[in-house]
Amino acid sequence: MRTYVLKVVVEPDEDRWHAYCPALEDKGGATWGYTKEEALKNIREVVEMIIEELIEDREPIPEKEVHIFSEPMVAVYAD
Repeated sequence: MRTYVLKVVVEPDEDRWHAYCPALEDKGGATWGYTKEEALKNIREVVEMIIEELIEDREPIPEKEVHIFSEPMVAVYAD
């Protein structure tokens, strides 16, 4: 099991929030939500799907802004 830690950006966009993962943006790593929390939840799901697909297809995980750990970890974020 590996833990992948990726940077995400969440920013206001008119009446909703835009979220994207710079390292995976060219692979569809972007989404939105009506709240910041919803955008964060959605980008997490998108990132998980992309990483799973890359692993399944035996494609390399982008190295830019990605930290890979060989043991399970917990990520906590707070404002």
